[in-house]
Amino acid sequence: MDNQPYGGPAGVIRNLSITDREEPCLGGEAFGEAGPYVRVAGRLSATLDPLHPLNADIVLLDRAPRNADGQVEYETDFCLLHPADPASGNGFLLYDVVNRGTLRSLAYFNTAPPGQRPSSRTDAGNGYLMRQGYCLAWSGWQGDVTPGDGRLTAHFPTATDNGTPITATSREEFICDAPGSSPEERTREIGPDRFVAALSYPAASLDPGAASLTVRENERDTRAAPSGLSWRYLDASHIEITRPTEPGFDRGAIYEFIYTARDPVVLGMGFAAIRDFVALLRGDAPANPLAGRIRHVIGFGLSQSGRVLRDFVYQGFNLSPAGGKIFDAILPTVAGSRKTAVNAAFAQPGRYPRQHEDHSFPGDQFPFTYATLHDPISGKTDGILAKATEQGVRPKVMHVDTDSELWAARASLIVTDTAGNDICQPDDVRVYLAATHQHGAYTPPPPGATRNGANPLCYQAILRPLLSALRTWVEDGTEPPASCFPSRADGTLVTLERARAAFPAIPGLTLPDRLNGLRLLDHAHQPPLEGATYPVFVALSDADGNAMGGIRHLLTKAPVGTHTGWNLRAPGFAAGELYSIMGSYVPFATMPMDRGTDPRLSLIERYGSRDGWLDRLREIAAEMIAARLLLAEDAERILAAAHRSWDAFSAA
Repeated sequence: MDNQPYGGPAGVIRNLSITDREEPCLGGEAFGEAGPYVRVAGRLSATLDPLHPLNADIVLLDRAPRNADGQVEYETDFCLLHPADPASGNGFLLYDVVNRGTLRSLAYFNTAPPGQRPSSRTDAGNGYLMRQGYCLAWSGWQGDVTPGDGRLTAHFPTATDNGTPITATSREEFICDAPGSSPEERTREIGPDRFVAALSYPAASLDPGAASLTVRENERDTRAAPSGLSWRYLDASHIEITRPTEPGFDRGAIYEFIYTARDPVVLGMGFAAIRDFVALLRGDAPANPLAGRIRHVIGFGLSQSGRVLRDFVYQGFNLSPAGGKIFDAILPTVAGSRKTAVNAAFAQPGRYPRQHEDHSFPGDQFPFTYATLHDPISGKTDGILAKATEQGVRPKVMHVDTDSELWAARASLIVTDTAGNDICQPDDVRVYLAATHQHGAYTPPPPGATRNGANPLCYQAILRPLLSALRTWVEDGTEPPASCFPSRADGTLVTLERARAAFPAIPGLTLPDRLNGLRLLDHAHQPPLEGATYPVFVALSDADGNAMGGIRHLLTKAPVGTHTGWNLRAPGFAAGELYSIMGSYVPFATMPMDRGTDPRLSLIERYGSRDGWLDRLREIAAEMIAARLLLAEDAERILAAAHRSWDAFSAA
């Protein structure tokens, strides 16, 4: 293909190298009118102009090494899926912001198994996106992702001060609560009392006197250096930590290491890499594998990627170097009110603040929501869409959170101001809460680490109709379903104290006495200095303990148990703290005599029989389909599973 350089003065994609092409892919299946699909993958090399105004806010770009033309070079992986017949697509590109190098859209829209660079028929799942005729694109943006396992990576340069290493005080937190390697690959246990921890940036000096290690059992506890706690450098990028002998610090304890780091990578270039790649894909340049196919682009991001998408727009990257929009619409999902800290010196993009884990890391400060508001706590006036408004490139927004984000990601700040009052969303913004859901289906915690089993619900059946509505909203202006989120006005968004008072006395399930609170933070200090507190709210529960407000899944409109977005750490793992972003599930008793002290009605008391439950599910499904909050195909699948068993969650 013609690899003629593409781009403008801000950035140039110099070479798009296709190293892997499969035609047809996905088992060769023809997906309805869209037909068979082609997969294209490879690596692109590109440059950014450090002097161009569109790149002016990329932190440390001015101190990155330049080539002979004065440009800063980088490389990134990419992968595309598109209909083999250019005329059979729907004209939309769905750009999926990868999460730590991994694809999310096929898992959450197609209910496909997790994986990279889809190829087999299994990778297509139920084929939803293909049957709709979407082109799909992924590319690396996170410059600190380790290559391997098919992850899409990016390589960005290290900044220096005229060849001299740049240094700064940096902070790490480690919780080694699982044997072996942690899910985030930061820790590795090497004995009953020792573990190895990886540093995000190499230490500028191996002098132990220039660093400090503290431990605390709970996030709000005082940092301490108890007897027996020790550490040593194994090399510039790893330390070995010996747990304290003093009691009171278990497997959930937080170890905080503060040291002088060197060699910051210019990770903010990841925003420009997304911008310039999508700009290429929606144009007609000869180097574009999708030339002539794309009328509109929707950006999708899940969890970390949803936060990246919000920050991408907030920091002004939705303006194409050629003018116009990069994304016509965005669908940030389970991002809460947070952004990221990607575009920062010594950034650690994999971290995200929760109640217990990484609580005071950056990426969670004002602004929180899409409307421009004044915040008397920080003294700032701002909004996620403020810069895009100024640039004339506002995307339509569908923001989707779950019950977990109310507890762990301060999602109430999406719908309230910083005094705790309801706000009106802009006309081009919709916000939805997938009530009674947890953040996502992720690796289970260590055995015994949580008090309750995980919430089995997932929100694919909610995302699919919302994407369909977003597409028609972009294409012909058809209004999507109204925002559906708990509110202060209707009494479904309440203080933690009010939520606890109203929660039913379910055996073995106690509403937490803490959530992921938020304070004004000054990150110029390590650890950061704390200021005033922001009001954060959670959803009120009904008599069954299920959250009210928002969009309820079909299987919680006619429930068979209590589903929450929170789970508590068990004894031995910082008991009582929230366990990350995990939810809980406690089923109802089947028969009245099995209830004991449980105040929740049994299944038979509620529905009379499983046929009675099925009749109720059919009624609710028809209502949700009419409201464009459920697809008929999903209703059929869920009802079929319910017909086989009360436990229909494997098909949820």
